[in-house]
Amino acid sequence: MIEPSTDSHDPLASQLLGQWIRHKSVVTGASSNTLTAYQRDISRFIDFLTQYFAKSLTLQDLRTIEIREARAWMSSERQRGVSARSLSRQLSAVKGFIGWVGETHGFDTTSFLAVRAPRFQLPLPRPMSSENAVNMIAHAETSGSRLAWVKARDAAILILLYGCGLRVSEALSLQWSNCPLPQTLCIRGKGGKERMIPTMPLARDAIDRYQTLFPFDQDTESAMFRGVRGGVLNQRAVRHVLERARHALGLPSSATPHALRHSFASHLLRASGDLRAIQELLGHSSLSTTQAYTEVDQAQLMEVYQKAHPSLRSGDG
Repeated sequence: MIEPSTDSHDPLASQLLGQWIRHKSVVTGASSNTLTAYQRDISRFIDFLTQYFAKSLTLQDLRTIEIREARAWMSSERQRGVSARSLSRQLSAVKGFIGWVGETHGFDTTSFLAVRAPRFQLPLPRPMSSENAVNMIAHAETSGSRLAWVKARDAAILILLYGCGLRVSEALSLQWSNCPLPQTLCIRGKGGKERMIPTMPLARDAIDRYQTLFPFDQDTESAMFRGVRGGVLNQRAVRHVLERARHALGLPSSATPHALRHSFASHLLRASGDLRAIQELLGHSSLSTTQAYTEVDQAQLMEVYQKAHPSLRSGDG
């Protein structure tokens, strides 16, 4: 097995990778975390090729790589312990890079781009019941910190996750310029994609209460959610709020901040059945991602059926 590094030292390929990363940053508005992942994954692929060919890479090498080289790399990654899901993500990044190199330098990469990703089963979202979601919000509002403004902050964040379906990163990106919270909020999500989110009165009231109690300056261009000392709040702090509530309420480890977003989608789907609308509200680029929530409902339905059906309860066949 070829051991890759996380930072390629191949001169030409590293130069091309740097150009592609800049291209992705400018053209697609990819986040810094996404760009870092691209850099890491493609650097490993470049190092693999450098060792595979036993020399520094040339454009001719990149021109001629095909399914054989791709499969050898994927096999090496699997031996290294990379999961099928992670490898699929890595392959997507590598295809993007090789496709761009071919387009930029005028050669056909069809053969490499035809490589199939390994199959894997995405885990189903694990939403909470509406009762548990509401109880977690209530716990954040009444327990934990001794500071009233911190309790108001924690409740406001959880309401945005459950009531508006925001990602934690999206909630924490809000600024004081977003106050008072409008009836329709423009959110910039993954890849810089914008979507419009209707806000419920409960969310607007929660933000108003938090703003009233907030003890620091409220510069319109600064982050809305702050830590106890005034620094920008991070995702770890939000996870800690949920952990405290989860332990206090006796909920499973699946009761995470992202589970509140899952709950928003699942409960809305159950009430409306409008998958397309939920796709827009969540900011999913593909409807297939949103369709996972229909599978959740089907799984829950089967669970209820198996528990309640007379013949199953009595053990009759």
